[in-house]
Amino acid sequence: MQQRHLQPTISPAHIVTLARTWLGTPYHHQASAKGIGTDCLGLVRGVYRDLYGHEAEQAPAYSRDWAEAARSETLLDAARRHLDELVITEATTGDVLAFRWRTGMMVKHLGIIVAPGRMLHAFEGSPALEITLTPWWQRHVAAAFRFPRSQ
Repeated sequence: MQQRHLQPTISPAHIVTLARTWLGTPYHHQASAKGIGTDCLGLVRGVYRDLYGHEAEQAPAYSRDWAEAARSETLLDAARRHLDELVITEATTGDVLAFRWRTGMMVKHLGIIVAPGRMLHAFEGSPALEITLTPWWQRHVAAAFRFPRSQ
């Protein structure tokens, strides 16, 4: 779990401010366009772009069942390439959570912690919104990540 040097402009508060600019963006599978359309990956990609001025990597086209079809932790592996992995219990404001819908399934969802017990995410059928991390969500957290403080 490599930690990079903290830059003053990449603080948890700054990450939350950027993430909240995505609030209300309609859900659109594979999109990452603030105010136009996004999915959960698109939201995290968009905040990453806002922080660093570039895309971490080009996301390939993906279907809704891509993880099951490939039997591969594609989303989790990509997060590990571009974000700093944390012990889940150390995740705090500004960090990214990765979720499994069920035990044994691949990671398929991401959200950004915006306050204690709250996250912002994009979910099919709803615009990007802020929700409470209820016990159901907490049970499904598979990994936690921090945006690198320097890039």
